[in-house]
Amino acid sequence: MIALTRNHTREDILSEAARLFARAGFKGTSLHDIAVAVGCSKATLLYHFASKDALLLALVEPAVQELRALDGRLATLDGEDARATAIDGFVDLVLRYRRQVTLVYDSLQAAEIPRFPGIDALAERLVRAFAGYSDEPVDDIAARVVLSGICTVVIEHGDSDGIELRDALTTVAARVLRPNPRPRQES
Repeated sequence: MIALTRNHTREDILSEAARLFARAGFKGTSLHDIAVAVGCSKATLLYHFASKDALLLALVEPAVQELRALDGRLATLDGEDARATAIDGFVDLVLRYRRQVTLVYDSLQAAEIPRFPGIDALAERLVRAFAGYSDEPVDDIAARVVLSGICTVVIEHGDSDGIELRDALTTVAARVLRPNPRPRQES
């Protein structure tokens, strides 16, 4: 039997956890289930991840980091530039991290996962950028519908060609979100 390296074990744990969370949900998957799937002890799993919440955070962290980077790019933009950058950046992010988006979106709907630190503020800033920093309620609602719709479509069309799906999502988002040339109001 070949001994696994620590990095290899960590990656195996992440991979199996993602697979099991997708199949049985976050609450429906135990640390024991993950350890058995990886072929390691629960103690080994806990050596790499302090808890199931920590494991979930590690799974989602690359997507959250990319969302933070998008947030940084949006901070310097106004109106239509912010909206276009937000649409392109968010669509690329959800396509790149389909598995994580599916896991988080499904688990949030079932209210079964912990909140991610700082994610609410990031999400609100993304909504504002999608709305072109408009103060109109209709623009805020449209932004929320489009963001949610992008996630839903990516989840439902997980096997679709990424380029074709990306083009469709960005086109529809741009059609739905009305132009608003006003400069951003700090909130």
